[in-house]
Parts: sequence; C-alpha cells; structure tokens
Amino acid sequence: MRQSNAYIIIFSAVMTIILGGLLSLTSVGLKPLQDQQVELDTKRKILGAVMDISNLKTDKEVIDLYAQRVRSTVVDINAQPVETDERGNPMVAERINIQKNHKRSKDERYYPVFTVMSESDPNQVEAYVFPMFGAGLWDWISGFVALGQDLNTVKGVAFDHKQETPGLGARITDQEVRGRYAGKEIYDASGSLVSITMVKGENNTGLSVHEVDGMSGATLTAKGVNQMLEYYLSCYEIYIKKQKSGQSVASL
Repeated sequence: MRQSNAYIIIFSAVMTIILGGLLSLTSVGLKPLQDQQVELDTKRKILGAVMDISNLKTDKEVIDLYAQRVRSTVVDINAQPVETDERGNPMVAERINIQKNHKRSKDERYYPVFTVMSESDPNQVEAYVFPMFGAGLWDWISGFVALGQDLNTVKGVAFDHKQETPGLGARITDQEVRGRYAGKEIYDASGSLVSITMVKGENNTGLSVHEVDGMSGATLTAKGVNQMLEYYLSCYEIYIKKQKSGQSVASL
C-alpha cells in the first residue's frame, strides 16, 4: 500500500531520532574505554622517549613500569602547580588532551610535566618529559621531549602525527629519525634557549649540537617539528629555570 508523504517524513524522523540516540549511547558507553586507551598510549610515549620499551609485550607491563618510574605534575605558564581544573576536578597530567589543551591561549593552558625516576634510586630524577603539539604538512603533529638531569641535553623524543606523507614526513615516528635528537642541547653556551632545528635535506655534515639531520622530501613537516619544539620549550622555560635553580615544583 502506498504511504502518504507525511507518513514517510514522520517515519524517517522517528528512525533518525532512534538511531541517533543509539549512536549517542554507544559513544558514551565506549568513552571510558577510549580514555583508557589514550592514557595508555600517553604512558607508552612518555616511557618510549626515555628508554627502549620494545620488550614490554602487554599493557600491564607498561602500566606497572610507568607506576614504578614516572611521577607527574601540572603547572601553569608561570610554573605554579595546578591542582584542579576550572570545574574543580582534580588535575591528572596523563588525562590532559594535548590537542584540546593546545587550543587554549598560551597563558591559560595547562602544562603537564612528567619526571622519570632512576631505576636504581627512586628519589633521583633521570629525565623530565614535556608534551608538545603543533602543525605538520597535512594535519597535527605531537611530541614528547625528554631532557636529562641538566634540563638541557635531550635524552630522547617520541613524535606522532595524524596524516603526514608515508615515507616522507611520516618518518618523524621512526626510531632512526627520533634517535637523531639524543644528545642534542636546547641552550647555547650563553644560556639562551635556542631549541633544536631539523635542517633541510639529509646526510648533512658539520651539524651543531643544536641541529639534527633533515628528512629528504619532508621540509614542511620538519618546519612544523621545529616550530613545535621552539614554541613549547619556551612555554616550559620558566619551569625549567626554576628546576635548575633548585626551586622544586611538587609532583602530584
């Protein structure tokens, strides 16, 4: 039997509402699991910026090692500890969405800091890890930069991206490219913050302690990484200087 136009419109509207509601409920139901996976990925990257974790085969191994070795805190642009968010919820560094946080103004942003403690001495800091966010060639890029005890020498980095060109800009996630940063320094001899620059081209010689070799065919991605490092290191500089002067920022 042929249905009227009104019947078809009403039926379509009802089905849209029902299906939309089901999708919404599914999204809400899956959110805790999604949040757990994001937090686990964050922990992997933090550990991976400081040490080789390729031998960790299960999520539990990552979680246990993280709990043993990593302490976290959140500070503001002036390196003052931030204990709660604007809604009064306890601040958890591992749960801060770096991408959403990046949308805040520089002065209103939250700045997570992760300290990796020595395996032999749990009271001794081995590295400070700083999360960062920026723009690559096609979409966002992000990173975790680990500085050694001197808060100058890079111990390691972990980069990620959404949509860089395979075999070119996407190489920022490769261990070979990441390894180029180890041992580089973010301050010059005069004590000025100069960051680290990925130069143009590959197989360059005579690089300074503030430069790393580039990626052929990925100049724009390299520029994005350079801008991200320079910008976020400047955001964390007050924290770095306070730590260097012995004005410790309490960990959560």
